[in-house]
Amino acid sequence: MKGVVLAGGLGSRLFPLTKVTNKHLLPVYNEPMIYYPIKTLVNAGIEEILIVTGGNNAGEFLRLLGNGSEFGLKHLNYTYQEGEGGIAAALSLAEHFADNGKIVVVLGDNIIEKNIRKAVDAFRKQKDGARIMLKEVPDPQRFGVPVFEGDRIVRVEEKPAEPASQYAVIGIYMYDERVFDFIKTLKPSQRGELEITDVNNFYIHDGKMEWDIIDGWWSDAGTFESLQYAGNMVAKTGANTL
Repeated sequence: MKGVVLAGGLGSRLFPLTKVTNKHLLPVYNEPMIYYPIKTLVNAGIEEILIVTGGNNAGEFLRLLGNGSEFGLKHLNYTYQEGEGGIAAALSLAEHFADNGKIVVVLGDNIIEKNIRKAVDAFRKQKDGARIMLKEVPDPQRFGVPVFEGDRIVRVEEKPAEPASQYAVIGIYMYDERVFDFIKTLKPSQRGELEITDVNNFYIHDGKMEWDIIDGWWSDAGTFESLQYAGNMVAKTGANTL
């Protein structure tokens, strides 16, 4: 199973910090942000990783990460996203890399305290479909929110004004090879983007979605407040612990 880190976009919510660098190269306490999603995948036993980057500073990822040897990897793969087309559009660039196999996708600004090895192992055993990670949060309206019937997710609502639950779908997704076929059928949302929530709803409607609740704290580090929170929590408790 392979891993994909989505680290494109312009990071406009963190302007002017992102005026001179990619958001995912900003520091979170004592390490660049991009280190954390890579370690999330490595700690889950994934050794083949693709970095999807973009913007004006994509070359800096190669300077920083090289071939991934600092993470115990033999090789890192890179590809470039032109413009901003949404998470699903960025993921579509990984189709050739996935090579008709299962993938674990981590958004480049997602930082977790613990690890996802248990969920990834469960997905390895899962015959097909998808798996998402949830976390109870105080402000679910900022995220994709799962709607439950019993213990079954019946749909995910993107940034709902009145959330149906207190859970957020965090930026860690696991998909089988059909994800790229689903993406090809998507139409841009009102934001002009291909939404990953639509991809997740494809799997839900097909009855092929499983879910887990992540242990420990989590931050998306995509705003000034969440970036500061992530740095403070890493300083206090560490991150990506086994």
